[in-house]
Amino acid sequence: MNKVSVMQEIDFITDTYCVDCPVIRDLRQKRGKPGAHKFCIQSCTVGEQLQFLGRELMKVSDK
Repeated sequence: MNKVSVMQEIDFITDTYCVDCPVIRDLRQKRGKPGAHKFCIQSCTVGEQLQFLGRELMKVSDK
């Protein structure tokens, strides 16, 4: 993977799944922004995929 393709994949995933996510919207009302962010980082499968792509981006950037 190259840097551009990883960034495009990240953009696609966030636009498709995260922009209008009802879970995030509900959690922001109940727990606030930090609580919703914590859910995305620890429990959401889309968040796991984004973390993986972020690590891949760091590998590509280091070369």
